[in-house]
Amino acid sequence: MHPLHRENHLVDRIGWLRAAVLGANDGIISTASLVVGVAAAAKSAEEVMVAGVAGLVAGAMSMAAGEYVSVSSQSDTEQADMGRERRELAEQPEAELAELTQIYVDRGVEPGLARQVAEQMTAKDAFAAHARDELGLAAHTIARPVQAALTSAATFAGGAAIPLAIAVMAPAGSISWAVSGGSLVCLAVLGALGARIGGADLATPTIRVTFWGAFAMAATWGIGALVGHAV
Repeated sequence: MHPLHRENHLVDRIGWLRAAVLGANDGIISTASLVVGVAAAAKSAEEVMVAGVAGLVAGAMSMAAGEYVSVSSQSDTEQADMGRERRELAEQPEAELAELTQIYVDRGVEPGLARQVAEQMTAKDAFAAHARDELGLAAHTIARPVQAALTSAATFAGGAAIPLAIAVMAPAGSISWAVSGGSLVCLAVLGALGARIGGADLATPTIRVTFWGAFAMAATWGIGALVGHAV
């Protein structure tokens, strides 16, 4: 008899990992780009810091609100589907049993066995069986708006604090280069960390986030320099 072993599936991390990686990446990229752009146009380090802090606060609030609204919309749809499924189970139990049976048949189970499986799953928890096998909803995939909003806001603020800290320590004349270089290193580390936690290949996520971070900072620096010279 084989001993039981415990499996840790990475899919359980999808909800919070997505919000955390998105928030931290956005915090670093948007704040670093803002700092670099303002530094290219501003005459004093104080102006750069004011813009950076304002960007941190505004960005964190925006991320929280955006994630909450977005994930709430997903949650509303899930709740509507689950409510409809509960009504159908109460009003048409035989039709729902036949539907669950067909789902298992379509997955390759022999019809007679599929019927037995459907009956046993229905007897144990009919709603859970339909939510999982018909709607594709499980505990680790259910939308959690508050969790997503708080995670995004906190990780955005944490990410945004990095370019601000670099800007504080950098000499006034080299803020743009110091923030750009330090932020790109942090983005690469964050990309690799997110890939590691999610069980993905390290190279692609790291290159992807570093490239787009560099592109955003270069574009903002160019615009800041043009505006600075124009005014």
